[in-house]
Amino acid sequence: MNPEPSISGIERILVVGSGTMGSQIGLVAALAGYDTTVQDISEPMLAKAKAELSARMDTSVAKGRLTVAEAEAALGRLFFSTDLESAAARADFVIEAATERLDVKEQIFARIGQLAPEHAILATNSSTLGSSKVAAATGRADRVCNMHFFNPALVMKCVEVVRHEATSQATVETTLELARRFGKEPVLINREIPGFIANRLMGAVQKEALALAAAGIASKEDIDTTARTALGHPMGPFELMDMVGLDVIDFIAQATYAETGDEADRPDPQVAALVAEGKLGRKSGQGWYSY
Repeated sequence: MNPEPSISGIERILVVGSGTMGSQIGLVAALAGYDTTVQDISEPMLAKAKAELSARMDTSVAKGRLTVAEAEAALGRLFFSTDLESAAARADFVIEAATERLDVKEQIFARIGQLAPEHAILATNSSTLGSSKVAAATGRADRVCNMHFFNPALVMKCVEVVRHEATSQATVETTLELARRFGKEPVLINREIPGFIANRLMGAVQKEALALAAAGIASKEDIDTTARTALGHPMGPFELMDMVGLDVIDFIAQATYAETGDEADRPDPQVAALVAEGKLGRKSGQGWYSY
């Protein structure tokens, strides 16, 4: 019988997906001392990720956050590959950070379920899809959970660990401890719910801010100022939406509405209109504000 997962059995990490989240999660793991492979089907994406992470390390050294030796050691533990089969075969813990499409995730989890060692935990970084949706495809539902990092993963401390009905306690405890060893502050969500904790809290504030602005109660500038100066938020809800990306905000709302069917969760037309105009926030130069 295969032993239960434990933190002592984790030496090698595999991150599937080399986008912004996947590449940064990979560097987080490497900085924590783990041999880490970032895998992607795209060679150009891997090359871009490698260059960006190297530049980040140079910046960290220049600012005195890391020594040259620490940066070189971390990058020396970080590998990039298009070969999922060999990377998964050596992995003790897998973090999927691919696109937010369920059909793609099901294919990935079915494959890594076949390729990864039996003791390996398989986690998804998804912010919208509960791991129960891919667990059955792995053949090891008890070793599947969400391990949701926040952008930028190198900076943000919170990691939401979400269990589904079949997730074992050993899987939960090992994932929480791994997050701590990554230098994060994990929180446990005991039951899947659309949006988990952070997105639901953020969504509630955003929904009220959008309603206040739409009704002409106050300007978006004054609503943002109130959030900062009365509630102590580092930025107002409109500023935060622009930082996250209005396309991301709209996507999260669509995914939540598709899951619940609740009219209260229907995506906001004001946000949808800006997205349709290509006004996505800071990354496009225009959102609620101009940048």
